[in-house]
Amino acid sequence: MIVRSLKDITGTERDVEAPTWRSKRLVLAREKVGFSLHETVLYAGTETSMWYANHVEAVFCVEGEGELTNEETGEKHRIEPGTMYLLDGHERHTLRARTDVRTVCVFNPPCTGREVHDENGVYPLIKEEA
Repeated sequence: MIVRSLKDITGTERDVEAPTWRSKRLVLAREKVGFSLHETVLYAGTETSMWYANHVEAVFCVEGEGELTNEETGEKHRIEPGTMYLLDGHERHTLRARTDVRTVCVFNPPCTGREVHDENGVYPLIKEEA
């Protein structure tokens, strides 16, 4: 059994920050459970374009307001507490945060914690050593 809190990982290598977001990685590939679990906050007034070509991601908004655009179809969706979106087709997408948007995210395959978005918004597929 693993019990871990956000305060346990704040300021550690599991706490990753970029110009438009901060992600605290609670469960990573090294735990060997088949997924990773992150709390991610996208900062108010920012726009983040992403494309998880190598991962499926489910996102659940717990706080804040924003707009999600499917860059492949142009569809726009309001993001607010209680909203979930699933990138089951590896869709290119952009999240525009009106306020700080706090989410809980699940990735499959699991992230190692070392991933950073590349110039296309893609996380590389990094395998955890056995």
